[in-house]
Amino acid sequence: MVYRLPRKKHNIRSITALSCLCLPLLERERLFFEPRKHYLFTEVNNLPSAKVLEQKKAIVAELADRLKKSVTGVLVNYKGINVADDTALRKELREAGVKYSVVKNTLLSRACEEAELTGLQTTLEGTTAIATSDEDYAAAARILSNYAKKSKTFEIKAGYLDGEVVDLATIDSLAKLPTREVLLANVLGAFQAPIASFARAVQAIVDDGGIEACLAKKAGEAPAEEAAPEAPAAEEAPAEAPAE
Repeated sequence: MVYRLPRKKHNIRSITALSCLCLPLLERERLFFEPRKHYLFTEVNNLPSAKVLEQKKAIVAELADRLKKSVTGVLVNYKGINVADDTALRKELREAGVKYSVVKNTLLSRACEEAELTGLQTTLEGTTAIATSDEDYAAAARILSNYAKKSKTFEIKAGYLDGEVVDLATIDSLAKLPTREVLLANVLGAFQAPIASFARAVQAIVDDGGIEACLAKKAGEAPAEEAAPEAPAAEEAPAEAPAE
């Protein structure tokens, strides 16, 4: 239908009537297309770019390589930790040779697949941080467990040892091991004990004037031969026969 405006002086009434007919149609179109337009453009804007995808792939590859090269790793829920405690904790871990970083669960899950540590994926919920060590088996577990004991929200999630996922009891056992310095001191002490005894013996020989002097001294201090046993007493003579 085509609406034509009559050529009269009273055009305002006709224009008003035409507007009343068109406005409902325009309003219906606006209500129909506006939400869909917003949805479509939002979806397009949320699509990750190629650059972002490459960055995520690089992060996953780096995490997977880190998991493969480390001898042990511990996952924690760092919820509730303040800035001061986080700074102190990172410093202690760094001085112990432990790498500590906050990671996204989705990226770490993919890294676990590449590193064949899929048993860790079930714990990837909430906030997650990972601590790994390339040499020390107990440092990460010991430091993080000590802090978890002082916090109500910070907790150990899971861990792995030599490429195998371990339970919380194993992590607790690792946490109870002494530090590397203490272990080395104990081992050196065990080796040094016989060496120290041998060194003291050598020094005693030197102080006594050498091996020959020591042998002579040893010979002189030998105990005298035991005296021969006394001869048994002579048998008593038989009693004289009584006189007749």
